[in-house]
Amino acid sequence: MGYAMMMAVEINVLVDPEFEGCLDAGWLEGIAGEALTAAGAAAGAELGLVIAGGERVRRLNRDYRGRDEPTDVLAFFMLPGPEEKSPPFVSPPDGLRHLGEVIISYPQAVEQAGEHGHSIKRELTILIIHGVLHLLGYDDEEPGPRRLMLAREGEILKHIEGSPGADPG
Repeated sequence: MGYAMMMAVEINVLVDPEFEGCLDAGWLEGIAGEALTAAGAAAGAELGLVIAGGERVRRLNRDYRGRDEPTDVLAFFMLPGPEEKSPPFVSPPDGLRHLGEVIISYPQAVEQAGEHGHSIKRELTILIIHGVLHLLGYDDEEPGPRRLMLAREGEILKHIEGSPGADPG
């Protein structure tokens, strides 16, 4: 990654030890950066991307969303939503806006890739895009916003699949 790209976006990738041999952190970072860029949010953005086990993601889903069930991706955003009032926030010294964390269940991604008949890399790409869009304020709880989010996911996926070196499979 070039110096200019490093100034624009920072992606911190954490892969649970049990999946380290299955995934390339550099590839994951690249996909998340592409998703941010395609969504128009890369300049000055930072996010965390965690690839975790199914039970860990289920616990987070239960503890923070009140849903005791497996899920594929969770997004915990740091910036207040449009309806929330927050006190003025002092910009961090590095100038980056921390958008939040995207947490993906690797076992769920593997299962869904099989169900959809595509590669695990493609499924991870879709889940990263989905999580990034949540961090940017997209919502999929209601039918109208869900349609908008799915359409945007499709646009970004096409962009990434057309990028050299992305290899979403």
